[in-house]
This record gives sequence, structure tokens and C-alpha cells, in this order.
Amino acid sequence: MSFVGGSTSRRHFGDRLAVQPEPPVLRRHVHLVRYPDVEVDFDVLIDKAIAAIAEGEPVDDEILGHYVNVASLVRAVSFREGKLLEQAVERLAKVNPDLVVLMQSLKLPLVKAAIEAVAGNDWRHLEGVRLDCEAPAKGSYTPDLIVVNRGKRAAFVLDLKRSLASYGDTSRLEELKLKMLASAMILPDWLYKTQKRLMVETVGVAIVDGASRPSDHASGVWALSEIDDLLEIDGAAACMAELRLRFGRRVQQLLEMEARRALGLLETPAVTSTAASAIAVPMASTYARRFGALRAIPRVMTSEDVTDYTEEHGPGCSCGCCEDPTFDDDDDGRDDPEALERDAFSWPPEHIRVGFARRLLDA
Repeated sequence: MSFVGGSTSRRHFGDRLAVQPEPPVLRRHVHLVRYPDVEVDFDVLIDKAIAAIAEGEPVDDEILGHYVNVASLVRAVSFREGKLLEQAVERLAKVNPDLVVLMQSLKLPLVKAAIEAVAGNDWRHLEGVRLDCEAPAKGSYTPDLIVVNRGKRAAFVLDLKRSLASYGDTSRLEELKLKMLASAMILPDWLYKTQKRLMVETVGVAIVDGASRPSDHASGVWALSEIDDLLEIDGAAACMAELRLRFGRRVQQLLEMEARRALGLLETPAVTSTAASAIAVPMASTYARRFGALRAIPRVMTSEDVTDYTEEHGPGCSCGCCEDPTFDDDDDGRDDPEALERDAFSWPPEHIRVGFARRLLDA
């Protein structure tokens, strides 16, 4: 009996150590996520991204010659990393039940009055201004993600960049901010009309830098390492960092294989990691089928009319971003019990705050 009691007490002591929660003093938010919680889903996302990069047929280039495969691979990586970050944020947001993430078929109209208001005024003076999303518009803006916190009636318009280094001191970043702020002014009305009367009173704008360089919240730039505060989930930034680390290893292996082929080095160096061995088989069949890697198509994030914004799109362009924005007002969720329950709140809200995303929206 003493032996059984002793082993039981030791087992209980070990269980207490195994499930001991993180000290509250180290927690900033109620919800918590660790990489093992999302590792399976993240591995699937990484595998899909690597497969998409490895497939495809680059176009011959007289300047790049037999290095065209390496160049197209690099372009594909830049495109796929942005998509990977978006999908990862959507997965992490599921940890917080108050969050609703919108990332499909997003096209916010750039209302003329909103553009003029943002261009001619300090955005801090526009708090309380809400515009009709069906007013005359000049093109549209397609954000990467819209994150809505139903508990706080707050929304974030997010634009995820793998790195802001390419923007430098050019005016491209300022143009992006103008479009984001203009679209934020009509977002409350757009959410109410197109998302079954989903109501928000605060709208924040954030450009997330995947390279996590120093942030500038006053101008709407957030580092990826601060994603915890945007999602209100502890550990989200650490999960994103681990995701980029693992994705980077896989990408470097692909680049090394392509570079050796371009240099005529047929010998493949010994690979010790299981991830590299998993790549070798599909890559062999891929190169037997084609000679090259994916030729990436630059991601277009905005579409504008042919009068003012024709830098990237010409007349007659039929891409999804150049189509006229349409809104389905018939399916407004009036038969949805949850939507009917939300009708208890008055619309429009008494005050709408629009601006760059602030830490926890000054809650």
C-alpha cells in the first residue's frame, strides 16, 4: 500500500507540473496559443505554398538565360509568402472566438468624398465621420484581411507585407495609406450592408511588416512581432515567427537545388533534415515534366478607374480587381436569428472612430 500511495503521489505531482498554466503576470490577453497547437495546420499551409512555388513554367528570358528558373523562383516566393501570412493570421484568429476574419471577395469602394476628405485633412480630425459605401466611387481597394472584434465592436483593415524595405521613401506607401483610410471611412456601412448587419464603432488601419522592422503606430505601420495586440492573442507573434523560419528553410532548399542546376552541378548535397528529403521526390518528378519553376504573377491589391489609377491596369482589363464593385443588398440576413438579435442595437452608432490602428484601440 505504501508503494502504491507513493507512486500515485509522484504521478499527481508530475501531472501538476505538466499542466501548470503560464503565470498570469506574463499574460497580456485572455487567449493563448502556442506553436504545437497550430503546427499541423501550419505544416499544411507551408506544404501547399512550397508545392505552388515548385510548379509552373517560366518564360524564357534572353537576359537571364539559364538563370531564369532561379529568378522566377524568387518572384514566386515573394508572392506566396504574402499569401502564407494571410492564411496563418486567419488560422490564429480562430483562437479568439470574438474575432471574425474576412479575406475572400473583399472589394471596398473608394468613395470620392472619402478620398477628398483623407487627402485634404488630418485623419485625426475625421473621427465620427461615416460615409455611405454606395456613394459615387473611383475604383476600389482590396485589403488582405478585415478583422472584426465583435466584443469590442472594432474592426481592423490589415495589409500584410512580407517586407516594407522595397517601399523605401517613395510615395507608394503614402498612397496605400490614403486608400486604406478612405476605405475605412465606409467600412462600418459596408459591413452592415454586406455582412448581415455586422456593426462596428471603431475602425483601425494597420500595415503589417512581415520583416518586423521598427514599427510606427502613428503612421499605421505595425511589426509582425506585435500581432498579439492586434488579435488579442498571446503567443500569436511567436507562432508567426516560427512559421516564417520553417518556410524559409524549405525555400532555401528549393533555391539551392535550382541554383545547382543552373550552374550545371548535378550532384545533390547530402540532406539531413526530413523536410528536405520530403521535397526531393516531388521535385524530381516536377523537373522531369518541365524545366523551371513557377513564374509568379505580381499580386494586385487595388483596382482603380482608368482616369486616375491606370499605372498597372489598362482599359479592358478583366481581372477581378478591375470589375465594378457590386453589393448584394437582397441577402442582408434579415431571416438570420443572430442578425435579428443584433437588431437590438441602434444603427447607425452614435460615434464612429476611424484612424490608424492603435494598441488595443485605446480600449
